[in-house]
Amino acid sequence: MSSLQHFIFCPRQCALIHLEQIWVENAFTAEGREMHELVDKGETSYRAGVKITRSLSLKSRILGLSGVADVVEWHHSNKESQPFPVEYKRGKPKGHNADKIQLCAQALCLEEMLSVHIPAGALFYGQTKHRMDVPFDSQLRDQTINAAKEVHDLIHGGITPMPEPGAKCKHCSLLEQCMPDVIAHGRSAKSYLQKLFHDLQEDSF
Repeated sequence: MSSLQHFIFCPRQCALIHLEQIWVENAFTAEGREMHELVDKGETSYRAGVKITRSLSLKSRILGLSGVADVVEWHHSNKESQPFPVEYKRGKPKGHNADKIQLCAQALCLEEMLSVHIPAGALFYGQTKHRMDVPFDSQLRDQTINAAKEVHDLIHGGITPMPEPGAKCKHCSLLEQCMPDVIAHGRSAKSYLQKLFHDLQEDSF
């Protein structure tokens, strides 16, 4: 399911990770990994009216997705237990729906596995220490289903998309492997290395 988040953020990043099996850690991914390790270490716990399970394996045959939910809360009401997925993210809320789509995919998996309807979940952001409720409306569900289809098409096609350089690139751990400026603007490897050497010289003064 993480492939959906990668795809919405950047189709090329998704292909580099899931097609070419390239992964490089930076400060951002290290912080995210540390946060998830803390979640993964936790066992099932309880609080008033709520059972909390961690690292729950999920799967959808309809969407062709599988993955692990960070946390699923089970809210008890009228002798029934309503699942409520919670995804942990290291940063802060974003201007795109990548995180929401990943969370919605978890809900769709749970709905298929349990034959229930899940109206909402939540995203917890480590930078803000804030929990943001996410309603799973028809628009978000459609976006999630479409994203799953596009990711399958990308994987089955076996072609890594061309880069689309932008502000997001500076936060990507695969910046050096992707080389968006070199490829997108048709610059030669020689000119790229010359610029890199020039920038390093300037940074040293």
